[in-house]
Amino acid sequence: MVPGSGQDNESLTSRLRRGWDIARENFGDQIIFYAPSLKRYATGEIQQTSDCSFSAVSITAGRCALMCDHCRGTILNHMDATDTPDELLLRAEEIKGKGGKGLLVSGGADLDGAVPLGGFIGAIAEIKTRLGLRVLVHTGITSARMAGELAAAGVDGALIDIIGSDETAREVYHLKTAGMDDYRRSLMNLCDAGVPVSPHVVMGLHYGLVRGERDAIDMVSEFPVSSLVLVGLMPLRGTPMEGAEPPSPEAMGELILYARMRLPQVPLLLGCERPGGSHKSLTDALAIQAGVNGIAYPAEGIIAYARKLGLTTRTSDMCCALAGELMQKATVMPDGAEGS
Repeated sequence: MVPGSGQDNESLTSRLRRGWDIARENFGDQIIFYAPSLKRYATGEIQQTSDCSFSAVSITAGRCALMCDHCRGTILNHMDATDTPDELLLRAEEIKGKGGKGLLVSGGADLDGAVPLGGFIGAIAEIKTRLGLRVLVHTGITSARMAGELAAAGVDGALIDIIGSDETAREVYHLKTAGMDDYRRSLMNLCDAGVPVSPHVVMGLHYGLVRGERDAIDMVSEFPVSSLVLVGLMPLRGTPMEGAEPPSPEAMGELILYARMRLPQVPLLLGCERPGGSHKSLTDALAIQAGVNGIAYPAEGIIAYARKLGLTTRTSDMCCALAGELMQKATVMPDGAEGS
């Protein structure tokens, strides 16, 4: 029985079982639930203990040259603006002073699809060496030179959205020349430089249609990535996709299963962005059945559901993109403890 579906969907359940078996064979019976302070969150099962455990900053404030149809800079406006290296360092010092553990350095893309990180490399390196914070970066399309600079700065991971359709790159991201080959090259550059990479694939990115997600997952499977994060389209008010209908939970479950089968030994996460309400509850349940290793901001009751299925649950206040590191630490933590 698929929880919340109201019907016995044996065909889907039997297919998801293949993903479940793959996860158990390669990762055992643990699953981690993430609730970083990137946004406020609380359920009857998880309560955040800090408002700065893991924070997000934008080095471009609310500016983005591409103004992609699914975001239009909306997400950037919810991050702290640190659009000079000194401001980035100051914010990192504040996070450290409040007991925070890390931050995500993000920003809007330029017309070529790259986040303009170049002027911030020195500040990032200082955050790593002097403050000892974990640092993740949103990179966008990444040159070999930038990948090398990020590696030298000691970043803990690069987060990059992977698009599996040139049509989506043009129509949603407004990229005039860049496409799938550029994203493949970015993955190669980051991996060759030794930067831990956590690619993200947005399910339903093309106005809610499933178009290119499997090709994006296939592309990721070609590289030694640290983890793969799947997220779902959230139609945001004030964007061209405000009225778009995201893929159904079942469609997302099928994509999660596909990713599990294509990357059987890579930590697979259901990330923070996805539709809420009953859609979220069912998607989360299907994701567990399909063999994910972790879920960010789980729906109410999902931790209990995981335990009912026999999984050992852990929680973490860090970003789920750090799954590879956190999964190793979680094996020695008591059930329900917070990951560091």
